[in-house]
Amino acid sequence: MDRPVFRPTALDLEALLNYLQELTDYYPFLGVEYIGETIMGRPICAAVFGEGKTEYMYISGHHGSEWITGLSLIRFLYELCEAHSLKRRIYGADTDFIMREKRLVIIPLLNVDGAELQQHGIDENNPLKDRILRMNGDSTDFSHWQANIRGVDLNHNYNAGWLQYKKIEQENGIACGAPTKYSGACPESEPECGAVCAYVRAHSVRSLISLHTQGEEIYYSSLSSCPVGARAVASRIASVTGYKTSAPSGSAAYGGLIDWFIAEYDRPAFTLECGKGVNPLPLSDEAKIYFKLRKLLFSFPMML
Repeated sequence: MDRPVFRPTALDLEALLNYLQELTDYYPFLGVEYIGETIMGRPICAAVFGEGKTEYMYISGHHGSEWITGLSLIRFLYELCEAHSLKRRIYGADTDFIMREKRLVIIPLLNVDGAELQQHGIDENNPLKDRILRMNGDSTDFSHWQANIRGVDLNHNYNAGWLQYKKIEQENGIACGAPTKYSGACPESEPECGAVCAYVRAHSVRSLISLHTQGEEIYYSSLSSCPVGARAVASRIASVTGYKTSAPSGSAAYGGLIDWFIAEYDRPAFTLECGKGVNPLPLSDEAKIYFKLRKLLFSFPMML
């Protein structure tokens, strides 16, 4: 069997499963867990590297149109597995040490339904077809769709400032499902967010990185809360990525994954807004995004 070689392509469920199958066929030490499923019954996949007790989560694809950052996590898996099989260090990261002492949980595409809709449009057999079209203003152009298939913005569906965010929704005239910014009927109403929270609650996740696009910024605090050590780690992330540290403001300050993680566990967590341009960023930006993240993804388990 030839060594797997990463070839970037638009990341939908088929591409994701093909990548994971290729990797696990060649590298038996890489695991794949199915942590839940979407409203449409599609699996939510997590790749697992390492056997240690200290866990770190890398997650991408909260927004349907932001699947490009998931490719960075896939490319990282290809490099990580190859380095471990060849007993190589990358940026000083000892992959044998990571395998023994750490556990990386990597979710490249949380919002599988949203990514499918954004890339392929509405399926004529989708039972939610009429509702989805209404939410999209009766347009069949879903190229800017961020929400899940039920019109909930997953990165506002976590239980952190959720009630406060409802006031922002009202001010912006958002009362129900929409392509973006609707936070759902209650926190964790969506199976995608519920799956992530259930996983974190059942495991000892030390820290996490949530990838979004765009702006090349790092968020490390939640409203007025900043865990001990988070600012220093954010500065190190800035030094290895070239991104700038920022404080969340406006609607971005409420209901996100790192907001919930910080509020629930008082541990460092980071949102990275990757790339520059206008969303959705083109596939041709994939390599540029990855090579700014590369050192961070290998180094993060040793930062805290």
